[in-house]
Amino acid sequence: MRAFGRWLLWMLLAGIALQLFFLLRIALMTVVDPQSTAFMRSEAWRVAHQSLTTEKTWRWSATWVDDDQISPQLKRAVMASEDAGFAEHGGVDWEALQSAWQKNERRQAQAEKRAEQIERRLAKQPDAAEAALKAIKPPKIVGGSTITQQLAKNLLLSGERNLLRKGQELVLSLMLEALLSKQRILEIYLNSVEWGEGVFGAEAAAQRYFNKPAAKLSAYEAARLAVMLPSPKFFETRQGSAYLARRTNTIVARMGAVSLP
Repeated sequence: MRAFGRWLLWMLLAGIALQLFFLLRIALMTVVDPQSTAFMRSEAWRVAHQSLTTEKTWRWSATWVDDDQISPQLKRAVMASEDAGFAEHGGVDWEALQSAWQKNERRQAQAEKRAEQIERRLAKQPDAAEAALKAIKPPKIVGGSTITQQLAKNLLLSGERNLLRKGQELVLSLMLEALLSKQRILEIYLNSVEWGEGVFGAEAAAQRYFNKPAAKLSAYEAARLAVMLPSPKFFETRQGSAYLARRTNTIVARMGAVSLP
C-alpha cells in the first residue's frame, strides 16, 4: 500500500512538472516565435520517411512572417470559417463542445442502429452480414475546437485521440489565453497551421496556391485558404471542387461581420 502511495505521488509530481514545462514554453512564446510545432515535426518525419521508401519527392515549405505581414482578409476568413467567436471566448467554446458531443452521440447511435438492422435482416446469411457491416463507414467525428484549442494541440501534443489528451488540450488552451494576447495566438496559429502536404503557415500557403505573399491575399483567396483548413491534404488535390467554390463564397459573405482582436 505504501509503495502504491509513493508511485501515486511520483505520478502527481510528474504531472505537475509537465504542466510547468508547458507553461514555461508558452510564456517564452510571448517574445520568441516558435519555429516548429509538435505536429510539424511529426509530419516532417513522416514526409521524410515516405520520400525514402517511395519515389515521391520531398517537399517542405514553412516560412514565419510577422502579424503585419499576414493579410487581415486571411485573419477574418479563418475566424469566419473556423471560430467566429474567437475574439470573445476564453479559449474554449463550451457550447460548441456540447453541441459537437451531442452530434457525435447521435451519429454513433445511427451507426449502431444500421448495424442492428443489417444483423437482423441477414441473420441467416452470416457471410453477407459480415461484409455489409464492414462496408458501414464509421461516423464522422465533429470536433467543436476553437482556434486556441487547435493551436494547443498542434504546438505541444501528439495526434492521439483520447480523453486524457483532450483534457490536456483544454488546459493548454487556458494557458495560451492567460499568457498570450488574442493577436499573438492568431499570429502563431496562422504561421503553423497545415495547408497541404509539407505546406505550413500562411506565407507558404499563399505562395503555393496563389504565387504571392500572405500580405497580398484578396478576400476570395483568403476565404479559399480558410475553407481548406479542416482537410488541407484533401483539398490540395481538388482545387476545382464545386464544394470548395461554394463554401468560399459563403465565407466571403461572412467576413464583413468579423471583428479582428
